[in-house]
Amino acid sequence: MKDKREIAVPARTREILARHGFTLKKSLGQNFLTEPNILHKIVEVAGITPTSNVIEVGPGIGALTEHLVQNAAQVLAFEIDGRLLPILADTLQEYTNVMIRNQDVLQTDLVQISQENFTQQLPIKVVANLPYYITTPIMMHFLESALPVAEMIVMVQKEVAERINAEPGTKAYGSLSIAVQYYMETEISFIVPKTVFVPQPNVDSAILKLTRRSYPKVRVSNEQAFFELIRSAFQLRRKTLWNNLQHHYGKDPAMKSWLQTSLTQAEIDPSRRGETLSLEEFAQLSNTMEENK
Repeated sequence: MKDKREIAVPARTREILARHGFTLKKSLGQNFLTEPNILHKIVEVAGITPTSNVIEVGPGIGALTEHLVQNAAQVLAFEIDGRLLPILADTLQEYTNVMIRNQDVLQTDLVQISQENFTQQLPIKVVANLPYYITTPIMMHFLESALPVAEMIVMVQKEVAERINAEPGTKAYGSLSIAVQYYMETEISFIVPKTVFVPQPNVDSAILKLTRRSYPKVRVSNEQAFFELIRSAFQLRRKTLWNNLQHHYGKDPAMKSWLQTSLTQAEIDPSRRGETLSLEEFAQLSNTMEENK
């Protein structure tokens, strides 16, 4: 007889784990959500409909996947832990619109695997409870790929969500804020308390909604150089922009002259700190540095 309870119901989660003799691996950041209402809210925020294709990273035992397949056209889920494959085959057995891939998403050609698995060309949304230890690399892998991801609705540590959503001049603002906001509009949808997970993590989480911009927020002449500038500006957090740029690019006379001229032309005071510069100011400085090369 089919169990009609949602996977995320605490008692059912415990039964599934016990039946399969599954033990959680701390190294993979495995924390299973046991509050169905939060899953309903995630799907609602994501606006998943039969006209959406969804990519999930780290489906675990299928608690979120269950809600995604009930609403989406197709779901492609990447699970790195092979021990979870028989559990997912069990918990999701009634659904024909889900494909589970036992692969490291970071080592995956996202465009190719999407073309191989999605039978319809529909808007792609990434919906996932991302492992805390590898949140940023996974997000950037999607953002920097050629895959046309329309939206990302991801559960991350509350502090990481605040950093990504941060404004210039705030303590949380940094290179991650700029890297994500360059590609996406950002919004913290709601907070998820740590008490609804098994095992319970040390911090609360947040649902972060990222919506793809039609064009990057700023126009830069050299994207690689722009991101190099961003990283250098935040290399030593308490140092001035001038000190950080010298530390990264070099202190020989020609380099200092190039940096000083570029800062002057971009009308940026070298004594400011990186966290006070807006995305537009970084773009202006990057473009000026390229012109003066």
